[in-house]
Amino acid sequence: MVDATFEERVMRGAVEPAPIVVAPGDGIGPEIMGATLSILEAAGASLDLKPIRVGEAVYHAGHSSGIAPEAWDDIRERKIILKGPITTPQGGGVKSLNVTLRKTLGLFANVRPCIAYDPYIPVRHPHLDVVIVRENEEDLYAGIEHRQTDEVVQCLKLITRPGSEKIVRFAFEYARRRNRKKITCFVKDNIMKLTDGLFRSVFEEVAAEYPDLKADSMIVDIGMARLANAPELFDVVVLPNLYGDIVSDIAAEISGSVGLAPSANIGGKYAMFEAIHGSAPDIAGQDVANPSGLLLSAVKMLAHLGQGDVAERIHNAWMVTIEDGVHTADLHRSGTSQRKVGTRGFAEAVVERLGEKPTHLRVISYASETMPSIEPARRPRAEKALVGVDVFVHDGDSDAEELAGQLQEAETEALRLVMITNRGVKVWPDGFPDTFHTDHWRCRFQPEASGASVSHADVVTLLSRLGEKGIDFIKTEHLCTFDGQPGFSLGQGQ
Repeated sequence: MVDATFEERVMRGAVEPAPIVVAPGDGIGPEIMGATLSILEAAGASLDLKPIRVGEAVYHAGHSSGIAPEAWDDIRERKIILKGPITTPQGGGVKSLNVTLRKTLGLFANVRPCIAYDPYIPVRHPHLDVVIVRENEEDLYAGIEHRQTDEVVQCLKLITRPGSEKIVRFAFEYARRRNRKKITCFVKDNIMKLTDGLFRSVFEEVAAEYPDLKADSMIVDIGMARLANAPELFDVVVLPNLYGDIVSDIAAEISGSVGLAPSANIGGKYAMFEAIHGSAPDIAGQDVANPSGLLLSAVKMLAHLGQGDVAERIHNAWMVTIEDGVHTADLHRSGTSQRKVGTRGFAEAVVERLGEKPTHLRVISYASETMPSIEPARRPRAEKALVGVDVFVHDGDSDAEELAGQLQEAETEALRLVMITNRGVKVWPDGFPDTFHTDHWRCRFQPEASGASVSHADVVTLLSRLGEKGIDFIKTEHLCTFDGQPGFSLGQGQ
């Protein structure tokens, strides 16, 4: 029976059907999407659905992004996506659809609540209740990679101040609106002092604006270990993209199953809700897949759309189903489960329990989860000065001393060779003779006078001389100061 209050609001036109795009996806995607939509319909969700094609078939049709051009028009119009898992073909020439959607639509925040449902789904940490807030657009997932030498490839890690501020402020707003008490930042700023260092410094700046919330930072490796061993220490965790991808899967797995975890991708204008598991083609079409991850993502979508009462009905009915031991094969355990069901059977069981509330698990109550627009503050431009250049060189024949001699022959009056590193380890001057090296060298040139500035023309002159000497330079990075502070990592001995 549909909730009377919500039904009355629909009848008097107070709730317009929300236009959303539905992308069933690949493998088990169509099955779990069908199950999810049947529950939403039975619960009285007010939705205007528009299906689009994404995934494997679209890749094979020649669209390297995995989405047909006409689908973008539907997304731009409707702005909300409910998406099933997809299969990305192996090999080069294709892009991750998830990454494409997140970056194209500005879905900067990936929110993954992870909750234990013990004893009905037995876990090691029965009181686990943590939310992972992952930055979604930057970091190594910018996907800027190059092969530079025979032996070396690189991937650029990009962390921006605006991107960091958006995700950190989102995490604090999320915590405050949901009565969470603590936000923890995971970074590796003891090693990546500029990139992760920026993320942490922004975290500390924003934290000062929320004195009602506790805030702390941890090095990501020990943070992951403690989260896996003692998740009760954490409430909301905010972190850059790569760490967030890893940590969210760890948290989901220790909460019972990655197959249960919902995921919301939130931006200023668009939002996408999806299960975090894969397309599982090996069980597709067998009516055995668990639709819970996608269903709970759809619940988050309803709350985001202002249909919190329908979201409550579904989520509470789902928990009653779990309490009653009606489980799909992935959750079925002898002694705790009462009945094994397939995808359709699980959906029917949830529908049968609409209007009921769990007896032992925490009853869910949803207010609107629509987040405010978050615009990072723009700072005045710093005073920037060019004080040198790192030239990266491909040379598989020379050792450090031989290369230094060749480079010194190309020095100019403005720029002198001061250091050579290999894989980040200083090998000249005064390098350790047994240090392993590849064919990829970072060669730092700076003025003799400490702190002196140079011009772009000075850099061009140096590169011309290197070219004349037959030195294969493959990229450069300018060394700059910003308001007098170095904007580059210092080498050993500098």
